[in-house]
Amino acid sequence: MPDVLPDGRRLILASTSPFRRELLARLGRPFATRAPDADESRRLGEDAPTLVARLAESKARAVARHEPAALIIGSDQAAVLDGEIIGKPGDHERAAAQLQRASSQTMIFYTGLCLLDSASGQCQVVVEPFRVTFRSLTPAMIEGYLRREQPYHCAGSFKSEGLGIALFERLEGDDPTSLIGLPLIRLTRMLEAAGVAVL
Repeated sequence: MPDVLPDGRRLILASTSPFRRELLARLGRPFATRAPDADESRRLGEDAPTLVARLAESKARAVARHEPAALIIGSDQAAVLDGEIIGKPGDHERAAAQLQRASSQTMIFYTGLCLLDSASGQCQVVVEPFRVTFRSLTPAMIEGYLRREQPYHCAGSFKSEGLGIALFERLEGDDPTSLIGLPLIRLTRMLEAAGVAVL
């Protein structure tokens, strides 16, 4: 099978996100994707780091039920503005409202990452924070951006790998890929700890 690692295990991304799939492909290891059947609802009083860590692991474990000899990658992300978790906008009006609220503010993205060895049960979980400070955005800038990129299914209402970069004053974090949804620097270390050499 083309998605089998040299040691016979499969590497599986527990996600159908095209952004995460494109990121994982950068590491040059064979992998498959599988949609996780996991409840993604937030628990009462749960903060963003706790939420994304739990959901990343929950997604990996949901896929592990069907994959007994695999390394499974789970990931989840939440954006926080003024202490409040904000979701994907879903449409133009909500996206415009999110960006107007974010103007001149700092949004923190928390990305939960899990690497689960379904054969041994070994599980590594981390949360990677990343801070995005927005420029002062006028309604015309917001409208122009949204009409061109339509990031309605992206947390924070932007695509940092695209034109969304023009919305920012400053980016701060250890791993720029965490902003897109899969922290590759941390994942490389986790894979190596699980016996998979990336280089």
